[in-house]
Amino acid sequence: MTLLEQKGEASAHLPVEHHQGPTGYYRWLSSTDHKVIGKNYMYTSLVFMLIAGLMAMLIRTQLASPNSTFVSQQTYNELFTIHGSMMLYLFAGPFAFGGFANYLIPLQIGAPDMAFPRLNALSYWLYLTGGITMLLGFFTASGAAAFGWVGYAPLSSSTNSPGAGPDLWIVSIALVGFSGIFTGVNLVTTIFYLRAPGMTMFRMPIFTWNMLVTGLLILIAFPVLTAALIMLYADRHFGTHVYSVKGGGSPVLWQNLFWFFGHPEVYILALPFFGMVSEIFPVFSKKPIFGYKGLVFATLAIAGLSTGVWAHHMFTTGTVLLPFFSALSLLIAVPTGIKIFTWIGTMWGGQLDFKAPLTWAVGFIVAFTMGGITGVFLASPPIDFATHDTYFVVAHFHQVLFGTTIFAGFAGFFFWFPKLTGRMYREKLAKLQFWLVFIGFNLTFLPQYLLGLRGMPRRIAVYATTDHFTFLNRLSTAGAYLTAIGFVVFLVNMWVSWRSPIKAPDNPWDGHALEWATSSPPPSHNFHKVPPIRSNRPTWDMNHPEHADGRVMTAAELSREVLD
Repeated sequence: MTLLEQKGEASAHLPVEHHQGPTGYYRWLSSTDHKVIGKNYMYTSLVFMLIAGLMAMLIRTQLASPNSTFVSQQTYNELFTIHGSMMLYLFAGPFAFGGFANYLIPLQIGAPDMAFPRLNALSYWLYLTGGITMLLGFFTASGAAAFGWVGYAPLSSSTNSPGAGPDLWIVSIALVGFSGIFTGVNLVTTIFYLRAPGMTMFRMPIFTWNMLVTGLLILIAFPVLTAALIMLYADRHFGTHVYSVKGGGSPVLWQNLFWFFGHPEVYILALPFFGMVSEIFPVFSKKPIFGYKGLVFATLAIAGLSTGVWAHHMFTTGTVLLPFFSALSLLIAVPTGIKIFTWIGTMWGGQLDFKAPLTWAVGFIVAFTMGGITGVFLASPPIDFATHDTYFVVAHFHQVLFGTTIFAGFAGFFFWFPKLTGRMYREKLAKLQFWLVFIGFNLTFLPQYLLGLRGMPRRIAVYATTDHFTFLNRLSTAGAYLTAIGFVVFLVNMWVSWRSPIKAPDNPWDGHALEWATSSPPPSHNFHKVPPIRSNRPTWDMNHPEHADGRVMTAAELSREVLD
């Protein structure tokens, strides 16, 4: 045993001084506790998700009929711009990277808090301010930004998008970007420097590994987006011509800068959710994760490759080397496929317990795999040329990101809900929500593949009866409404669980990672005593000493474990 481990085990037996601190609303406003900040992120991002979902319902209602006048063209453009921006910038990333990572990472590595608690609090307030700033665009004279969530130049220039709404969009994305950068610094530092004695790199939970890689990707990608936004703002207000052909600039430069951020961003959004399901499958299969190191190296491979495939979004511009970016785009499917096979391998031969977390996680595999396969299609330039800017791309994009953030997100939410709240959710309502969302999800997006193949362009508010898009659009809209009913069931579940609480055990699932070794919810200092860490399943080892490290312990080892 090293000196550091001896110190750690000795200090674990010492009494911990516990300062309660402020309570009530003031606690939520002023706390630097990573658990409070994590909940702030989660609840705020869920509110933004519901607002963006309402916008999606307005969009689908407009498209349910040909020649519809439900909303105007300008309003439609504002709705799909802010809908996409909120889902990507204000929900998917902050929900996982801000919420779950903040709450769970110190618990999973045995740390008392994040490395920089005040910076952590600042990150949340920057995020909240950025979200409110984006929505304030609707209250300006010019309306909210209406050039799409990608902000392509010259659509986002002051000539084509005048007014304060687009400026507020730029400022909001910059604020959220700084929030992400600060959180990335905090997470990477915490994971490298605050791990408990015995928590080596290859004993960390897969979720922690994924958050480490995500943090590093954020530090690579987000500064590029910030620089691109600063130059866009300068073009709009200071007379520069970075993206203007008239002044010697290039609109394609914005695409290069944006997608250099945007494709790592796809995995910045996805990897945390991959980590969530990687914690869920072994627990509900009652066996260790299959291919632990394979998952880790696949995650590292995805991170490396994701920084080199940005231009596959730009095949039709004629400015990129098609064979190179096509090959890299196909190659990145390999480590992603490895992950899917390791999840299936974990369940294979296990004692599956189809509680809500596992049900949602299996739904994630189905949804993500379908979306991922269509992504392989789009990596081929001829197919991309034929389907570019059609609803085929919309369907692919939503199947990947909705299928990941919603299905894996709810799997993680229900899995850690007892730890977050000390209460149990209602199992039947969680499963009813799953089936409503799963059926609604497929009914919404599968018809959009056919719409795209029939030539329906994306970002249009009106189509003619003679286009023969009506039936498939109505199916898609019906699916959206069914999905919305599923989210209403979720709200009912949360209300019932809050008003009629059922106390949760500290470890209701017989979980494996370190967060299940403390109370539900955890105390402010996280642990009264950190159990010995001898594998990547320390809580399971503690609760099943006869099978620690995946083997049967001898009588002498058991006696030493009891003495420890």
